[in-house]
Amino acid sequence: MTKSHFLYFYLTFQILEHKIFLKVCVKMAIQDIKSKINDNKQEKERKLLNTALHLFTEKGIKKTSIQDIVHEAGIAKGTFYLYFKDKYDLRDKLIAFKASQLFDDAHKALDAAVIPDFEEEILFVTDYIIERFQNQQGLMKFLSKNLSWGVFQDAVGTGSLVSQKFYNHYLDSLQRYHVECSSPKLLLFTLIEFISSTSYNCILHNEPVSMEEYMPYMHAALRQICKVYITETPV
Repeated sequence: MTKSHFLYFYLTFQILEHKIFLKVCVKMAIQDIKSKINDNKQEKERKLLNTALHLFTEKGIKKTSIQDIVHEAGIAKGTFYLYFKDKYDLRDKLIAFKASQLFDDAHKALDAAVIPDFEEEILFVTDYIIERFQNQQGLMKFLSKNLSWGVFQDAVGTGSLVSQKFYNHYLDSLQRYHVECSSPKLLLFTLIEFISSTSYNCILHNEPVSMEEYMPYMHAALRQICKVYITETPV
């Protein structure tokens, strides 16, 4: 091979290598930009959701306008409609979002605990939810009457259940503790409805009794609800 041939091939190789390097750099830059845009979109949506929760619990949904929400969030009104059709669409997605957060947190606490059987897991989750409601009464006011709806509706496009990790744990527990259940979804729906509806007045108004006084009765009632739906099978 002559020197001129060598230089030709060498330069050709360098040009091709440079082009490949540039393509990789451009691709990485585009991915980085897309990631930042997506993060920015998620941050704006979270800001709108959190601001709406604050205003809905303070003023009520009817008295809260879209203008109120975007003004307090510091986001342009036109941006609001990139995420939500109207404030009722926002409300529905907020219910699902907050219900999902609550049950995902309950799932983490449940994973960290040592629970001996299925009913005790139900009572553990109940106590966790009640404690959160007691500490965050604004969240309870907003969620309590819509809690099961928020869990079972596909309002944020994540599947038939918003908190899928929690639901998977629940189904796994039925198998792990050798429990047969005629309708797992209906049982969970009934438990959530009972917990959210009966705790409301006890926590907010201490009526008919305080939540602490009511808890033993709630636990007993939850055990009876479980017995309606499930039968333990021998190991």
